[in-house]
Amino acid sequence: MKQIDFKNGSTLKNILATAVPMLVAQILNLLYNIVDRIYIARIPVIGTVALGAVGLCFPLVILITAFTNMYGSGGAPLFSIARGKGDDREAKGIQNTAFFLLVSTGIILTVFCEIFGKPILSLFGTSDSAMIYALPYLRIYLLGTIFSMIATGMNPFITAQGFSLVGMTTIVVGAVANFVLDPVFIFVLNLGIEGAAIATVLSQALSAIYALKFLFGNKCEYRVHLLNKDEIRHCGRRARNIIALGTAAFIMQFTNAAVQISCNNVLADVGGDIYVSIMTIVNSARQMMETPILAISEGASPIISYNYGARRFGRIKHAIMIMFALSFGYTVMVWLVIRFFPAMIIGIFSSDTTILEDAIPAFNLYFSTFIFMTFQHAGQVTFKSLGRKKHAIFFSLFRKAMIVVPLTYLLPYVFNMGTDGVFAAEPISNVVGGLACFITMIFCVTSMMKNEQSANLESEAI
Repeated sequence: MKQIDFKNGSTLKNILATAVPMLVAQILNLLYNIVDRIYIARIPVIGTVALGAVGLCFPLVILITAFTNMYGSGGAPLFSIARGKGDDREAKGIQNTAFFLLVSTGIILTVFCEIFGKPILSLFGTSDSAMIYALPYLRIYLLGTIFSMIATGMNPFITAQGFSLVGMTTIVVGAVANFVLDPVFIFVLNLGIEGAAIATVLSQALSAIYALKFLFGNKCEYRVHLLNKDEIRHCGRRARNIIALGTAAFIMQFTNAAVQISCNNVLADVGGDIYVSIMTIVNSARQMMETPILAISEGASPIISYNYGARRFGRIKHAIMIMFALSFGYTVMVWLVIRFFPAMIIGIFSSDTTILEDAIPAFNLYFSTFIFMTFQHAGQVTFKSLGRKKHAIFFSLFRKAMIVVPLTYLLPYVFNMGTDGVFAAEPISNVVGGLACFITMIFCVTSMMKNEQSANLESEAI
């Protein structure tokens, strides 16, 4: 089991050694939901309607993911910075505090959402006919909340220790199980949409068990344990720091949920249930195609954080440049595929050819500025990795809450663009929000490095 050394060696090799396993893990992680959607869409007679109903559950699923990312993405950079400083006691305390937050929040969310699942779905715009499929799926899916939060939330800490292959395997175990169990429960046992949810819960449980086995085992450099007396004394401070930095990740997921709610409500009004299903397909495709960008940027994150703690700014700059170049090259290639083969990608998620006439124009419009997602991710991850919580939080809010949500209502109703207005909001935000985030990040990093150089010159003079 090889451990990556973030301090030494080639920056490119370290990023790839972290990003490639993370890419595999994230692609397979998508199968938890995407495989469900692929199989659900192929259920005889009700497939397309059931797919739209499951799409109505996405905002709540995204909200759960938001809490997971808040603790994982908020804690892991602080953990890496502490490791870079050589402060093992603080690193262990941060990891154990994050684990406590994940478990306690998972229990609370499960209980709350099970009790109020139906009114929440109604708030999301679920019709009575869609509720027949959405509510049973959601109630079962929620039972895997704590498993999902542990497996996904603790993975950044496994990767931050340099064990990226272990992090990948954590996800692979569950994804493969989900891929095998889905057709069994949906078609063989004839459980339909409920079967998809059962398969997902069992798969998430397997991922959590594998992650915990490693984190509690002797091969883990920083083993997880229940908070001891010393850690309890500092738990409040560490929890505040984790939540403060992780708020950016939380807001990104929370605003994604807000965007999904807005899109579903407006599309149901101006286009009908068929456009809700099309948006479900669009979101599924976006998740699939955005995953490599996330893997590349998150693969660079522990390297940036560790070297920031170690005050090695040359490696930070190099990591940012490599992260951007790799992401930009990937988005250009994907954009070309989207432009020339939209029907092929849509066909992955639905076999219903009757929707292609409406789906292809919506698909092309939504992904027209896909390349600009590189700027948003590069800037956002750099802010998070350097512990710049205020910048990270602002740009999390700016693109989605301040641009996408208002435009989702303004373009269809005020500018009479109908369904096109809903699908045009995202590409506009990619350009405006992405460039604003990236340019600000460049100025901040440049200023940080100049200040460090000035401090070093003053120290040498003394």
